[in-house]
Amino acid sequence: MTVEQNVLQPGGAAKHQQTFLNQLREITGINDIQVLQQALKDSNGNLELAVAFLTAKNAKVPQLEEATYYQTALPGNDRYISVGSQADTNVIDLTGDDKDDLQRAIALSLEESNRAFRETGITDEEQAISRVLEASIAENKASLKRTHPEVWSDSPNPYDRKRQDNCPVGLKNVGNTCWFSAVIQSLFNLLEFRRLVLNFNPPANAQDLPRNQKEHRNLPFMRELRYLFALLVGSKRKYVDPSRAVEILKDAFKSNDSQQQDVSEFTHKLLDWLEDAFQIKAEEERDGEKPKNPMVELFYGRFLAVGVLEGKKFENTEMFGQYPLQVNGFKDLHECLEAAMIEGEIESLHSENSAKSGQEHWFTELPPVLTFELSRFEFNQALGRPEKIHNKLEFPPILYLDRYMHKNREITRIKRDEIKRLKEYLTVLQQRLERYLSYGSGPKRFPLVDVLQYALEFASSKPVCTSPVDDLGASAPASSTLPPQIPPSTIEQQGPSSSDVPSTSPVQRSVIHKPFTQSRIPPDLPMHPAPRHITEEELSVLEGCLHRWRTEVENDTRDLQESISRIHRTIELMYSDKTMVQVPYRLHAVLVHEGQANAGHYWAYIYDHHQNRWMKYNDISVTKSTWEELERDSFGGYRNASAYCLMYINDKEQYLIQEEFNKETGQMLVGMDTLPSDLRDYVKEDNKRFEKELEEWDAELAQKAQQEKLLSQIPRAPAPSPAPVQAGEPEYLEQPSRTDISKHLKEDSVQAINKALAEQEDRGPEAIMDTAIKLEYTRLLKLAQEDPPPECDYRLRHAIVYFIQNQAPKKIIERTLLEQFGDHNLSFDERCRNIMKVAQAKLEMIKPDEVNMEEYERWHQDYRHFRETTMFLMVGLEFFQKKSYMEALLYLIYAYQNNKELLSKGPYRGHDEELISHYRRECLLKLNEHAAALFESGDDQEVNNGLIIMNELIVPCLPLLLVDEMEEKDIVAVEDMRNRWCSYLGQEMEPNLQEKLTDFLPKLLDCSTEIKGFNDPPKLPSYSTHELCERYARIMLSLSRTPADGR
Repeated sequence: MTVEQNVLQPGGAAKHQQTFLNQLREITGINDIQVLQQALKDSNGNLELAVAFLTAKNAKVPQLEEATYYQTALPGNDRYISVGSQADTNVIDLTGDDKDDLQRAIALSLEESNRAFRETGITDEEQAISRVLEASIAENKASLKRTHPEVWSDSPNPYDRKRQDNCPVGLKNVGNTCWFSAVIQSLFNLLEFRRLVLNFNPPANAQDLPRNQKEHRNLPFMRELRYLFALLVGSKRKYVDPSRAVEILKDAFKSNDSQQQDVSEFTHKLLDWLEDAFQIKAEEERDGEKPKNPMVELFYGRFLAVGVLEGKKFENTEMFGQYPLQVNGFKDLHECLEAAMIEGEIESLHSENSAKSGQEHWFTELPPVLTFELSRFEFNQALGRPEKIHNKLEFPPILYLDRYMHKNREITRIKRDEIKRLKEYLTVLQQRLERYLSYGSGPKRFPLVDVLQYALEFASSKPVCTSPVDDLGASAPASSTLPPQIPPSTIEQQGPSSSDVPSTSPVQRSVIHKPFTQSRIPPDLPMHPAPRHITEEELSVLEGCLHRWRTEVENDTRDLQESISRIHRTIELMYSDKTMVQVPYRLHAVLVHEGQANAGHYWAYIYDHHQNRWMKYNDISVTKSTWEELERDSFGGYRNASAYCLMYINDKEQYLIQEEFNKETGQMLVGMDTLPSDLRDYVKEDNKRFEKELEEWDAELAQKAQQEKLLSQIPRAPAPSPAPVQAGEPEYLEQPSRTDISKHLKEDSVQAINKALAEQEDRGPEAIMDTAIKLEYTRLLKLAQEDPPPECDYRLRHAIVYFIQNQAPKKIIERTLLEQFGDHNLSFDERCRNIMKVAQAKLEMIKPDEVNMEEYERWHQDYRHFRETTMFLMVGLEFFQKKSYMEALLYLIYAYQNNKELLSKGPYRGHDEELISHYRRECLLKLNEHAAALFESGDDQEVNNGLIIMNELIVPCLPLLLVDEMEEKDIVAVEDMRNRWCSYLGQEMEPNLQEKLTDFLPKLLDCSTEIKGFNDPPKLPSYSTHELCERYARIMLSLSRTPADGR
C-alpha cells in the first residue's frame, strides 16, 4: 500500500504511514510533515527512494497541495502513528485520463505490490521497512560484506552457567542481538504480557488457515517466544539461548546476520506480529461479537487531533502504539511531550478568522503500557550520514499525564497560557539579571557588584605622587644608558621608538623591568594602581556613593534571582494540584543505547516492582542497579550512552505487575507453577539436560582426582640430574613444586643448624634441631613484622613469612618448618643428615587428626599461586618497560586476575592491585593508539594488523575492565578507546575502510561483561628464590624512578 492510498482513504488502515514519516524524519533530519508526505508519495512508498529524494543536493523542496493535506486531516480518518489494528485495504485506481506517466507507473506498482502481498503475505511497507532499516543502520549507500561476528563461547564449566537461587535469567548474545535481549526482557517483566504469551494457544484450525508466508512466520515465532519465556521463568541456567526466535526475526528482516537492528523498529515489528497472531486466535473464539485483541488493548491508545488549516477546522481520532518524541532542543520529557502535542500556530485554534495552520493532540484513551520512542538520531546533510544526539534529557520515575488528556484540555490551555506568560516575564528578568552579572560594553564583562568593589578598592588605595614610569627611577639603570633627548613623559605619545627596533648598538636600547624574569620586584613599586591626587572629602563622598551603589546592586541582583527562582518554582508546580495528578504512569523499563548512529550496544534497566529496585539486563548479565546508575547511563550527556526507548505503565492498573494466584488455595503461584503443562514439561526436559551436564562435569573432576591420587601413591624413581641450561635461556615450567622451592632453603637451614651447634655443641641431634627451628622461626617472624620498601617483598624469600602475615594456623607453620629441616638436600654431611632424620621421624609421628592435610596443601598451593602471580607481574612489567606491549598485556592480565583471586582471601595474600591495574590499563591504551595509527595509514596490511590487535587483544579485555564498575579509571579508559574509534564515523574514508570499521565497531561497543576465555596462560621461567627476589627488586626500583603517568 502506498502513502497516497492512505491519504485518500478516509477509513483505511494507514498502519505504517506515520512509522514511515518517523523513519524519514529520523534519517534525513527534515521535520516538515508536508515535505515528508510528498516525498513518500512521489516515491510510491519506497523509503529508499524517498531518502534519496530528500537528501539529494540538488533536490527541490516538494510543495504539498492544500487538498492533499486537508484530506489527511478529515474527520474520521483513523491514521496510525505506529503499528495499528487490522483494517481492510482497498486499492484505488489512479489511472484516469488526467493522470501523467508517473501516476500510471504508481498504479502499475500498486497492482504489482498487491499481487506480491496475495502471494507472500508481506506488504510493500514491511519490505520497505526492512530496506530502510538496513540503509539507516549501515548508511554506507553500499551493501556491506561482513564477516560473521565473533560469538563468545560458553564456559566449559557448567557451574559457571548455573542460575543462582531465583536470580533473573539472562539472554545470550548470539551475534549482535543485544537489541533483541533489551526488548524481550522489558516485555517479559510485564507480568500481564508474560501471561498472555505463556497462555497463548495456537488456533485449533491452524492447519485449515491460508498458509501464506505471514501466517507461516507469525505462529512459529509465537511458539518459540513461548518456549523462550518459559525458560526465562523456570530454567536452571544462568542464561538461555534465543537463537531459534532470533533466526525467524532475521529471516523476516532479510538483513545480514551481523547487522545490529534498531530497537524501535524491532519493537514495531514484534508488536505487529503478536497482534496478528492474537487476532487469529481472537477471531476463532468470538461469538458473533467484534473480537478483542489483547495486544491492541495492552499497547495501543488513541488521541484526538484538533486543527485548523487555512481557517478551516478539522477534528479526527488517531490510534498510536509507540509514541515518537524529538529529543533535540528539549531538557526533559514533559518539554518533549508539549512539543509533540502542539504543531504549528496554536493561537489559530481559538480564533474564528485566521489564516494560520496548526493542530493540537489530546489523549482520549491511554494504553496500559505506554512506550515513548526517543528520536536520538538526525541526518547530517554535510556528511551524508546519520549522527546520534547525545544531549541530556531527563525523565521522571512517575509521569503524570493529566495535562495531555482531552477531558482536561480547557484547564490545560489556561495553564499553558499562564506558563507562556510566566516564561515571557522570566525572559525579561533573566535579561535584566544578565546586565548585572555581565556589565560592560567590551568583549570582557564582569559582574557589576565586582566592578563597583574594584572601583572602591582603587579609590581607597594609598595615593602616590609620581607616575608609574618616574616611580622606577630608584631601580632603573644609569641615565647614560637612556637616550637623553627623549623625556620619559613623551614616550607614550611617540609610539614605538627606535629602542623597539633590534640594534647592535647598546646605547640605543633601554633596560626595562620584567616581572616574570627578574629576580625580585623593586621594593618601592606599589602592588596596585592608586589615584595620584584625592582629598579626604572627595574620598569620603566617593566611598559613600560606591558603598551605596554596591548595596543597591546586590539587593537588585538578589531580588531578580529570587523572582526567577519563584517563577521557576511556580512553573514546576503548575500541574501539581490534585486534579492534575490523577493519571500516574510508573517507569517500568529504560532501553539504553551506547555508541554512535552506525553502531552501538543496547541494554535495559527494568524496575522490579515487588523488590522495589532497579535491575540491569545486559545480555547474559543481570545485576542489581540503582536510580543513580540509571540516570548516569540513560539521561545522556555523559559518555555516549542514553535512553532510546522509555516504557511506562499505568500505576493504577495493578494487574499489569500482579502475581498469579491459585484459584482454589489462594496461594501465589511462582516459578514453574505459573507455566501451562506443555511448557512445564519443556522446561523440565531442558533442566534435565543441564543437570546431566553438571553430573558429567562432576564425574570428570572426580575421575581426574582419583587418577592424581593413584599417581601420588606410586613410588617415584630417583629423578635424573637435570640437563645444563644455557645462560640467558631460563628453564620453563607450568608451576614450580614445593620441592623446587625447598632447594632454595638449604642455605637458610644450614645457617640455622650452624648457629644451633654453636650454642649447644654438646647436645644431641633432636635438641639441636629444636633450637635450629626456633632460630629459623625467629628470623622469619622478624622479616614478617618488618615494613620493607616495595622492592623488598620478604614473602618471596620464604613461605613462612607469607603464612605469618596471613595468619596461617600454627600447625601449618610447624609442619612446614619440619619439612624444611627434613628435606633430602641436607644429607650432604653427617651433622645435617642426623638432624634431617630427626625431622623426618617427627613428620612421620604426626597423626592425621593433628594437622589437616587438605588445609595444609591449600596453604602451600596459595603460596605457589602467589609466586606465580609475582612472576606474571614481573615479566609483564619487564616487557612493558621494553615497550613490548602485546607481550606485556597477556602477563599483566593473568597477574591481575590471579591477584584479585588472592586478595579475595586476605589483604596480604597478593600484590598492590592498583599498580597492576594501572599497567594493564596503560598497555591497552598504548595498543589502542598503535592500532588506530595502523588503521589511519590506509594500507591494507597495516589496517588488517591494527584490527587484529583490536579483535584479538583489546576487545576481549574490555569486559575485564568493565566488570568492576567501581574502577572509574578503567571505565574512563574504555570510553577513551571507544571514542578514539567512534571519531572516525564523521570522517571521509575509502569504502573498504568504512566497511571494516562498521563491522568492527559493534564488537568494540558491546557493553557485555561476559568474559571471553583467553588462551592458556603464558609459560613462566623457573627462577630460584634468589633470582626471583633480585629481578623483582630490580623491576620495582625501576618503576619508582619512572613517572607514574597518573597512577
